[in-house]
Amino acid sequence: MNHGACPAVFLDRDGVVNRAIVRAGRPHPPQSLAELEIPDDVPDALATLARAGFLLIGVTNQPDVARGAQRREVVEAINAALLARLPLTEMFVCYHDDRDGCECRKPRPGLLFQAAERYRISFAGSFMVGDRWKDVEAGRRAGCITVLLGSGWGEPSYGFPADHTTGTLRDAADWIVRQRAARAEEGAR
Repeated sequence: MNHGACPAVFLDRDGVVNRAIVRAGRPHPPQSLAELEIPDDVPDALATLARAGFLLIGVTNQPDVARGAQRREVVEAINAALLARLPLTEMFVCYHDDRDGCECRKPRPGLLFQAAERYRISFAGSFMVGDRWKDVEAGRRAGCITVLLGSGWGEPSYGFPADHTTGTLRDAADWIVRQRAARAEEGAR
């Protein structure tokens, strides 16, 4: 770490910290607070990461707002519920669609850069956890170690494979803590 910069674990929202709603084999965000479900392993996995000294930052694309299929207030209410129930520092959101060409929509790393600036995050010791190739690629572009949860919904990786693939956030958290410990040991030599 350099001069007060801290490491973070960046976490996609839907499919990582809360259950994605699957319709026709494709993941979708919850449409209401009533649909919000946090998998059983998530609170403990996040607590493990927080105890290990990581800032926990949510980074989520919510293009349904730009598409008119979701209200921004609903996204913000879901984010507020997640922040209240989980040890997340903040949730950074891109409300744009692909055609907007913004820098914050994953796979571009703009959300990670915004968080890094606000919280003095060092990407060198940070991780990005997501369930789709766009998450992995955003983390890679920022210089993070990347973790893919699940199969990536059957999407191609476009040549951007994750550094680690696992089935649950609990497994991802354990792997991240082991990686941090191994890097600290290497640095002590």
